[in-house]
Amino acid sequence: MLMQEGYPDPVEVQREPRGSLDEHSHPFEVYALILDGDIELIIEGESAVYKPGDIFYLGAYEPHSERYGKEGVLYLASRRSVDDL
Repeated sequence: MLMQEGYPDPVEVQREPRGSLDEHSHPFEVYALILDGDIELIIEGESAVYKPGDIFYLGAYEPHSERYGKEGVLYLASRRSVDDL
C-alpha cells in the first residue's frame, strides 16, 4: 500500500529508554509500525501511546512531541517528503 502511494522502503528507528523530544515537526509525512517498546505522541494537547503492532501517522509539518517508554522504542518508518506530494 505504501509503495503504491509513493512512500519509500521503511527504515528502522530506535530511541533510547525514557527519552523524549520536545515539540517539533518534520518536512515529511510518515507511517510507522511499532516493533518493540512504546512511544507516546502528543499532538495538539492530545496524547496517544503506541505499542508493538500499532501504526501511527504524522502529517508533514505536524507539530508533536514524543516520549519513549522504559524500554525505549523500535519502529519501522516510511517517510514521504513534501516535495514528492
